[in-house]
Amino acid sequence: MNERIYSPAEANAELGELRERLPRLREARHALIASSERITEAVGADGGGVEGGDWFRAQQALGAEVRWLADRGILLRDPESGLIDFPYELEGRTVFLCWKLGEGDIGYYHETHAGYGSRKPL
Repeated sequence: MNERIYSPAEANAELGELRERLPRLREARHALIASSERITEAVGADGGGVEGGDWFRAQQALGAEVRWLADRGILLRDPESGLIDFPYELEGRTVFLCWKLGEGDIGYYHETHAGYGSRKPL
């Protein structure tokens, strides 16, 4: 599969959907962690017997959100803060447009070998 390259306008066009999906992804992740802990505690206490439906629902919800991102070539960097990267071509090289949930339009990028702390204004 070829890596999708975004323009800033194309990446900004995804932000409305991302503002809805990233909190759902974070909630599903929290639910998965919590249900995993409940199952682990139950197994340790009595050998099991815990209904795993919450775990499966959370796993399916998390998987759906991660697949949605992957299908669009959007890279999830931190599910807790909603930090994502979009591949972007700048001066003949691939860099990442960098955005975090709660920010306005995309205004930063960083090199592929760097991260959030190395963001530069577009």
